[in-house]
Amino acid sequence: MQMRNPLKDLLKTPAEERYPGKITRHDHFGHLRDIENALNSVPEDLAVEERRRYTESCFGHFLRMQHNMKFSAGIVHRLLIRELHHDGPEDEMRFFLGKHSVRFSKVEFCLITGLKFGQLPDTSTYDVVQNGIHQRYFEGRDEVEFGELRAVVRTGGFAEQYDAVKLCLLYMLNWILMGLDEREKVSLWQFRLIENLDAFDAFPWGGHVYRRSISGFKHALDGRRERFEKRQ
Repeated sequence: MQMRNPLKDLLKTPAEERYPGKITRHDHFGHLRDIENALNSVPEDLAVEERRRYTESCFGHFLRMQHNMKFSAGIVHRLLIRELHHDGPEDEMRFFLGKHSVRFSKVEFCLITGLKFGQLPDTSTYDVVQNGIHQRYFEGRDEVEFGELRAVVRTGGFAEQYDAVKLCLLYMLNWILMGLDEREKVSLWQFRLIENLDAFDAFPWGGHVYRRSISGFKHALDGRRERFEKRQ
């Protein structure tokens, strides 16, 4: 007689209540080519230094990723419907895979992404940096939609040295790592921080991106079952 695995009692979505998923988000890995194209559009006498500065930055290693990497929303959905209740830290998740409880935490996120963790500084204030990229490309406006940043990266024509690097780093952070919608706003404090590339590199982006990611995963299924049942 086969013993029942007690982990099944901890499932947030019991097996009999599982439902198929619907793709609502797509990955942006293929858009790494936008960064490549932007760095290649820099004037020839500045291009070598510009590329060096980007590839040695906190996000530079992502350029080595395969641009044709595929994301499977179906696999993510099947993972999320196997989420378990657990007594561990609130910013971790457990999943029932096979016969085992599998953890997803800061440790796994750090190993996968290579991003830094540490104490997150206060980002609630913003001071305009005179003649910075916020002023040069977006007129220092209080609201800059990500779609506007994306358009600048894709258009090129950068005014000052390292402008391509700064804009591409913000593009990588918001579009590929954070997965912003084009209508979402770029945080103003990022425009201040990016003017000091060393400070930007030292920022614990792993903690920042992980916090948004884990929140998104934890709430991804909120109300989904009800909406699925209404479509039946």
